[in-house]
Amino acid sequence: MKVATIANPLLGIKNWVRWLMFKMLPSHKGIHHKRLLKGTYIVEHIRNGKTIGVHKGNNGVTNIGLNTILDVMFNTGSQVDPWYIGLIDGSGAQTLAAGDTMGSHAGWAELTAYSETFRQTWNPGAASSQSVTNASQLTFSINATKTIHGIFVASLSTKGGTTGTLWATAAFSSEISAISGDQLKVTYTVTAS
Repeated sequence: MKVATIANPLLGIKNWVRWLMFKMLPSHKGIHHKRLLKGTYIVEHIRNGKTIGVHKGNNGVTNIGLNTILDVMFNTGSQVDPWYIGLIDGSGAQTLAAGDTMGSHAGWAELTAYSETFRQTWNPGAASSQSVTNASQLTFSINATKTIHGIFVASLSTKGGTTGTLWATAAFSSEISAISGDQLKVTYTVTAS
């Protein structure tokens, strides 16, 4: 085993020390050192009864969303039930940030141009294979010509409401250009992996 190299003796010593430390540490094969909690969405864009686009992607969980999980699981926080899905308006530049809350999200606005009275209720089934998802698609019946930037998940059903917990936001890979009469059908899944 080389302890030093001619070009850089310190680099050789550092590598030897790393190798020695690695050999002395116990093996942790099969144990995940990093667990991730993430949400994924599938949004079907329907016009005149036909699917004209399918958008898939991941969301970013907000800081307040992560704090809510920690409070519910490891403190005295109350479980949020149910959660609701809303739409993010595509007018102008949109910036989604981890620090966003329902009361403060200066980088984006909610889109409320759909016929349903409330944000759509996300009713996931029981956890299976470390994920939860809604069995039936949520429907948004668009009632104006709009550009839709993405979706968000919040604890309040009121369209345009600014209270409650903002769990996550997600931008579509390409914005949806919708007209009155279009529908968006949404499936949302949260996975721990």
